[in-house]
Amino acid sequence: MIRRTPAPSNAELEILHILWDKGECTVREVQNELLREREVGYTTVLKTMQVMAEKKLVTRDESERSHVYMAAVEEKSVKQKLVSDLLDRAFEGSAAGLVMHALSDKRASKEDLKKIRALVEAETRRQK
Repeated sequence: MIRRTPAPSNAELEILHILWDKGECTVREVQNELLREREVGYTTVLKTMQVMAEKKLVTRDESERSHVYMAAVEEKSVKQKLVSDLLDRAFEGSAAGLVMHALSDKRASKEDLKKIRALVEAETRRQK
């Protein structure tokens, strides 16, 4: 039986972003990063990271007094799963609906628009 890693909650995703960006971190290091945006207690971060370890979202090196955590899931695969779920649930599978809503909701930079055009052109060539 294949066991799928569950989608991370918003709080877990915040922590994963830190681990993807910084690599290995202690709970205190993660808490310090989170404190830049909002007030969060050490025990809250610790408990969240312990749950994440149980869910296999992170791994933990317990060889030192301060446990060191690492992301156990790849950023790209987590984002693909989240977008796929959003696409199915909110946009009935319509990639165009998702893109149109995203572009109408928030102004895209010239660089973002250039990347989007390149993706559309590549997909168009692929389909020919």
